[in-house]
Amino acid sequence: MKALLLSAYKQLDLVDMPAPRPAADELLIRIKACGICGSDVHGYDGGTGRRLPPVVMGHEAAGIVEAVGSAVENYRAGDRVTFDSTVYCGKCFFCLRGQINLCDNREVIGVSTPAFRRMGAFAEFVAVPARTAYPLPDNMTYSHAALIEAVSVAVHAVSLTPIALDDTAVVVGAGMIGLLVLQAVRQAGAGRVFVVDLDDTRLALARSLGATQTFNSRNADVIPHILEQTMGRGADVALECVGSTIPVKLALDSVRKGGAVTLVGNVAPTVELGLQSAVTRQIRLQGSCASSGEYPACISLISRGAIRVEPLLSAVAPLEDGASWFRRLYEREPGLLKVVLQP
Repeated sequence: MKALLLSAYKQLDLVDMPAPRPAADELLIRIKACGICGSDVHGYDGGTGRRLPPVVMGHEAAGIVEAVGSAVENYRAGDRVTFDSTVYCGKCFFCLRGQINLCDNREVIGVSTPAFRRMGAFAEFVAVPARTAYPLPDNMTYSHAALIEAVSVAVHAVSLTPIALDDTAVVVGAGMIGLLVLQAVRQAGAGRVFVVDLDDTRLALARSLGATQTFNSRNADVIPHILEQTMGRGADVALECVGSTIPVKLALDSVRKGGAVTLVGNVAPTVELGLQSAVTRQIRLQGSCASSGEYPACISLISRGAIRVEPLLSAVAPLEDGASWFRRLYEREPGLLKVVLQP
């Protein structure tokens, strides 16, 4: 099969390699679309330590079942499916509590670390456990289905955030996840959603997707504006979708006393935190990791148009052009959000 192999850091090669064989509990999926995730781009240069070459990356994918393992009963060849990027054991303390994203034996499709290596979906075929797969509705394209994983990250973060009907929310960061969080927060009942970013183009997109008001923190003092809009109190909740010190501080400062901040972004391993601001104002800080069973809801939300993914698609390109698209994303070409590759 053809596959896009990270042979060395910053080196992607289109290679021929053997197609995987599904184990008894697995599906062999012919990939029709696979999105380039921000974590893939961050792993492209070795910065995350979670893409050790050689590895086939790619975990935001959808396709057609090519073959089923001997123990699989609920799928058959020809079924249209997507799959969770998390491979969970189903047996540990956390899995038995339904917290599959916290599985003690968690592995991720398209990720390689010193502890595990899982070949991913920038390839013609990938094998995944059948328990991680979900059927697709007929009205959903494969390129849209490739965004379900990203939608699930946003929906999971919102599900952990104590949003009450008509609350005011702040979303810090208008990248891919931030724009999906914006839409998910709206679906959860927030009355007003303020979005903060450094890019006017992304902020314009945020407004088209339902943001009440947007702020470019490069040229606006955001916190006084938010206080002015909230009778001096601050927002009820904030969701931080960048993952570095300045955006985290902004999210913390934007909420009222007794408010909540959900941390979604994960770029920097450590950040400075205003401890006294959090403690004396009794702020709830909540981390959010991946997703945990939200795929069926996300499939429905996209299928019904309740969450719009088409405006976030920058390009759909053949797999053989993958290396050039990775370079463009890595170099932060203006205007690029989500690129989907098709084997």
